[in-house]
Amino acid sequence: MEKTLCGANSYVQKFYFNNDDFGNLPEHVKQELQILCVMFTEENGGIITLTFDADGTLKFNVTRDDADVLFDDIGSELAIRKIQKEKEELLNNLELYYKMFFLKGGA
Repeated sequence: MEKTLCGANSYVQKFYFNNDDFGNLPEHVKQELQILCVMFTEENGGIITLTFDADGTLKFNVTRDDADVLFDDIGSELAIRKIQKEKEELLNNLELYYKMFFLKGGA
């Protein structure tokens, strides 16, 4: 079962953060995630969500509206790889946090 951490939607210009499950994360982490998601959708369009899978791996999920002919699948993949490289420490720490608090140290 996946658990959503956060996401942004370029079509309705909204950011979502799962405060119910992750509200105890430090504010600077929440802000960094917001910047990451919003910048992605501003540059690439579409909808991005960051979710944890059953093993605690943080996944980037990108979808687009079928009518969005300007969305670039390849460009969005490249943008995700860039984020994963530039934000590697943050993303690894989020996975560790999830495994410790939600999977009780497993995985």
